[in-house]
Amino acid sequence: MQEDLFSRCQRWRGGRASYRPAGELFDPSRARVEVLDDDATAKSFVTREHYSRSYPAARFRVGLFVKNPFEAEKLAGVAVMSVPITNAVIPAWFPGLEASQGVELGRFVLLDEVPANAESWFQARALKALKRAMPQIRAVVSYCDPVARTDTEGQVIFAGHVGTVYLAGNAARLGRSSPRTLKLLPSGHVASERALSKIRNDECGAGYALKQLIDAGAPARSLHESGRAYVERLEHERFFRPLRHPGNAVFGWRL
Repeated sequence: MQEDLFSRCQRWRGGRASYRPAGELFDPSRARVEVLDDDATAKSFVTREHYSRSYPAARFRVGLFVKNPFEAEKLAGVAVMSVPITNAVIPAWFPGLEASQGVELGRFVLLDEVPANAESWFQARALKALKRAMPQIRAVVSYCDPVARTDTEGQVIFAGHVGTVYLAGNAARLGRSSPRTLKLLPSGHVASERALSKIRNDECGAGYALKQLIDAGAPARSLHESGRAYVERLEHERFFRPLRHPGNAVFGWRL
C-alpha cells in the first residue's frame, strides 16, 4: 500500500529524514520560540541535521527550544528566512511587491523527536516574529520538493515532501516552479548549478566549490585544466547522475 505523505510530518536527524504521524499532540508549555541574532547557532543546527548539509543566505533566523521532563532545554528546531534565489521570485509570486519586500522560508528543520503538531505552532510564531522584527517584509515564499533522492547504493536520503505544514499554517498554493534536470552527487545530494558555474568561469568562490566536489568523491582537477573543461570532464565521465525534476510546489504567505 502506498504511504500517504499528507498523513505524516517530516523530521530530521543527522541529515536523514524521518516522519511523525500527523495529529500528534504537542505541549507548548514546554517550548519557546526565540529569535537567533546571528548565523552561528542556526547554521550549525541546519548543516548538521538537514539532508542538504547546506545553509542559505539568511535574513532572519528563529529557534524552537524544548524542555522535556528531566532534561535540559535544547534547540529542537530552526526556521531560516533567506534571500530568494533571484530578484524575480517575489514579484512573480506576489504581484505588486518588490523583491526587497519578501523572503523565502529557506530552511524549516525540526528534530525527529518533536511531535507533529509542533510544526504549525512553531511556524506561526516564526512568521509573527519576522513580522515584528522586519515590518518591511510583506510576503514569504517556500518550496516543497516532492522528488525522492537516493545515494549510489540505493539508500533513500530524502523521501520528498508535499507541504503538509504549510497547508496547516494557512499558506496559499501559488503554483509550481519550472521543470529542470538536476545533477546528483554520489551521495544523492544535488550539485549546485551556481557552484558549477563558479568553477567553469573561475569566479570568486570557485576554490571552495571545487573542494566540495572533491570531498563528494570527484577526481581532482588536472594541472592546466580549465574550470570549464573540468566540469565537462565530470559530465562526460558520468560523475553526476541526471535526475529529471518536475519542479517544486510553491507556497506563500502575505504578512
